[in-house]
Amino acid sequence: MAIHNLYLVKDLARLTGLSIETVKYYLKIGLIFEVGRSPETNYRYFDESTINRVNSIIGLRRDRYPIKKIRELLEPEGSQVELL
Repeated sequence: MAIHNLYLVKDLARLTGLSIETVKYYLKIGLIFEVGRSPETNYRYFDESTINRVNSIIGLRRDRYPIKKIRELLEPEGSQVELL
């Protein structure tokens, strides 16, 4: 059985250099997703795949891609939701 590192929103922000507010915004608009949630505290958990996805988003933003285009590039076909 593989053991995976789990991260909280604040950890994800620290590890990627984003603000907590930006991480929460990306969650709200569906660019990133939690991999689990604590039933006791309701804290969201993320794993290495989320860090990789955020780093991809950061690179695309650095290249001046708009959020809508980033969503199109990162989402599997047919699973897009309307941007807020």
